Amino acid sequence: MKGFFKTFLASLLALVVFSGLCLLLLVFFLVLATLRTPVSVPDGSVLVLDLGKPLPEQDQTNPLNKVLRNGPANVPGLFSTATVIREAATDRRIRGIYLELGSDPNGLATGEELRDALLFFRNSGKFILAYGDHISQKTYYVATAATKIYLNPKGDLDFRGFAVEEIFLKHLLDKLEIRPQIFYDGKFKSATEPLRVDRMTDANRLQTTAMLGDEYRHFLRGISSERHIDTATLAGYADRLLVRTAGDAYRLGLVDGLRYDDQVSAELRRDAGYAPGDAAPLVSTSAYMEAAPPQSGAMEQVAVVYAEGDIVDGTSPDNGLEIAADDYVSLIRRLRRDSRVRAIVLRVNSPGGSALAAEKIWRELSLAEKSIPVVVSMGDYAASGGYYISCGADRIYAEPSTLTGSIGVFGIIPDLSSFFNDKLGITFDGVKTAPFADMESMGKPLTDQEKQIIQESVDTTYAVFKDRVSQGRKLDPSYVDSIAQGRVWTGNEARQIGLVDRLGNIEAAIREAARMAHLTTYSLQTYPEARFDLRSALLNLEGNTRASLMKQELGDQYPLFRELRDISRFKGIIQARLPYSLDIE
Repeated sequence: MKGFFKTFLASLLALVVFSGLCLLLLVFFLVLATLRTPVSVPDGSVLVLDLGKPLPEQDQTNPLNKVLRNGPANVPGLFSTATVIREAATDRRIRGIYLELGSDPNGLATGEELRDALLFFRNSGKFILAYGDHISQKTYYVATAATKIYLNPKGDLDFRGFAVEEIFLKHLLDKLEIRPQIFYDGKFKSATEPLRVDRMTDANRLQTTAMLGDEYRHFLRGISSERHIDTATLAGYADRLLVRTAGDAYRLGLVDGLRYDDQVSAELRRDAGYAPGDAAPLVSTSAYMEAAPPQSGAMEQVAVVYAEGDIVDGTSPDNGLEIAADDYVSLIRRLRRDSRVRAIVLRVNSPGGSALAAEKIWRELSLAEKSIPVVVSMGDYAASGGYYISCGADRIYAEPSTLTGSIGVFGIIPDLSSFFNDKLGITFDGVKTAPFADMESMGKPLTDQEKQIIQESVDTTYAVFKDRVSQGRKLDPSYVDSIAQGRVWTGNEARQIGLVDRLGNIEAAIREAARMAHLTTYSLQTYPEARFDLRSALLNLEGNTRASLMKQELGDQYPLFRELRDISRFKGIIQARLPYSLDIE
């Protein structure tokens, strides 16, 4: 026994020492990673932009990436990337831009902002060279801002037109004996359709057809203006699937040539003014941003508040990509009481979420608006709850491809009693002190009276939502009712019907906020404040790894898994949420 304890204590001591050394090494590497090393941009550099990487809305800092060689420590967000491109247009050190093309994971509106910045750069007289092996439609749209587009001779360019495919789970739920018990307002509010029908309703098909058609027309017009091919001809390419090979893409004028990567590299060096064999210095957007001088510390500020992700109740303990009501109420309250903050730009990229959380954020923004200008800039999505928090702003900007509106609400209380009883052999029982104490239980079906109570709550929330829109947009309530009904609109359509003021990017929104605040000089401050949190960084790393493994394991079935996962994450009964996520390749 004495020998056992001796061995056990020695092993325990070794484990403690080893863990301590590992922790010290981690801290050491983190300190090294956080030390800012000087970054320089040599004369004659070429800025490199990889369109195959996801662009966050807000700049991200994670020194762990540097330690684990998992990417750059600082990842510029969309606005910073667009700003870098525009600044490079007048930077004598930068001779051109090289676009790496592939499958674009970003949304249509994100691509629009990047493309605008690239067109600005090209109009300065500098070159933009774009190249890819497999080019998706979204990537190609951005790439049309380039001086030249090259495609691998054995590669391909996707040019099939747009399509939306929804996943319907009704028969799966029927087989599992799960009754979703759904309540909603708005004939176009199709967020619950995957749970209650097995195909698109007529109303949903109508709105989706109109929305997708408007997105597609804008896509064709943008390509037509840069490639000088009329939109009818471009539509014909897609209708007859004429772009099947790289040779087809070149023959039809969609690309400027077929090249291998070594040939493109040689041309890149020539365009940058280098002799054969000389290497042109390539600078990433993150390195270029780090090399920029710090912003002047003007006392008067325009605060840019990023609201990205689902709108949820409470706080966000993991500092994740979600809009937690209590966090944002506290932040906006702090900003409106700060004498240095002269205007707020709320950047919204959200499909919505909890109706109560949206109401709380709306309330705090309405208080801020009484003392300083509040301008909203919409990203890929600003729909349902995302529009709820936007509608009271002094000005609303959106991209033509933004998905917005969806003014409607729904609620779900699943009845799992049959599933647990018949499939798993689990039953429920209990006691209560009042008739409705267990109304939200998933272990029993709702009574008719309970259903009526919940529907009345949904109706009340919908009426409040429409009233917020009517007051904020100064529109007649009956007119708001006609354009609400849960219908999704593109940014272009939303401007025409009065839900959006102007089409433009976040830079235009910032300029408008500064103008309304009568500012000629000011500093931009972004919120929530970027900070490195080891716990959040490790959780994000774990989440990204898990998502990557799930995609590899499930393949084409991953969208179904994601749909079920997202439904399970709904917090609160009443939701103001976009009916679907639009994925276009």
